[in-house]
Amino acid sequence: MNRILLSSAIAVVAVIACAFALGGCHDGDGPRATAHQGRNDGPLAGRRVAILATEGFERSELLKPRAALDEAGAATAVVSPKSGSIRSWDSSDWGDAVAVDVALGTAKASDYDALLLPGGVINPDKLRLDPQAISFVRAFVDAGKPIAAICHGPWLLVEADLLRGRTATGWLSIRTDLKNAGAKVVDDAVVVDGNIITSRMPDDVEPFTDALIGLIENAPAATEIHQQTETPA
Repeated sequence: MNRILLSSAIAVVAVIACAFALGGCHDGDGPRATAHQGRNDGPLAGRRVAILATEGFERSELLKPRAALDEAGAATAVVSPKSGSIRSWDSSDWGDAVAVDVALGTAKASDYDALLLPGGVINPDKLRLDPQAISFVRAFVDAGKPIAAICHGPWLLVEADLLRGRTATGWLSIRTDLKNAGAKVVDDAVVVDGNIITSRMPDDVEPFTDALIGLIENAPAATEIHQQTETPA
C-alpha cells in the first residue's frame, strides 16, 4: 500500500514539475497550447499575439509587454526555433528563462493577430539569420497585421526589407542599419507607421506596449480575416 501511495505521489510531482517548467507538458506531436490565455473580460479578449524570440532576448522587452497583453485579454505564445525554453538577457547578464509555446517551424502567421519582436543584441542577431524567422515576420506585414519591434528587434524588419519608405526608430547602434534599409529614422520613444511599431529601448516599453494594444484593438481579428479569405467571390 505504501509503495502504491509513494508511486502516485511521485507521478503527481512529475506532472506539476512539467507544468511549471514548460507551461504545460508536450507530447512532441505538434505545438503546445498557448501558455498565457489572458483575461476573458479585457479589450483584447479572443486576440492572439505571437512573440518571436530565441536565446538572449532582453528580459523586460518580452515579459513586460506580455504581462500587459495578458492583462488586456490577449492570448500570447512564445514562438522560437529552439524547443523547451529560452534564456533571457537581463541588462548585463543571463536572466531567467521562458517556455517556448510553439515551434517556429509549425507556427503560422494566420493563427495570430499581431507579432511582438523583443530586442536584446543576441536574440535578433540570431533570428535574422534564420530564413523561417524572416518569412514568419514578412507574413504579418503581407497580411496587414500589427508588428511591434523594440530596441534591436527592428533588425528583423531590416532583414525582411520591411522598412523602406517608413518612419522607424530603434536602439542607437542600429539606426544606421535602419537608414540604410530605407527608413526615415527618428529618436522618439515610439513610432507607429501603418501596421509597424518601433521603439528605442527598455525604458520605452510602456508606450510601446500601449501602441501595440491600440493597433490590435482596432484591427480585424485573425478569425475575421480567415472568414473573409474563405468566403467565395
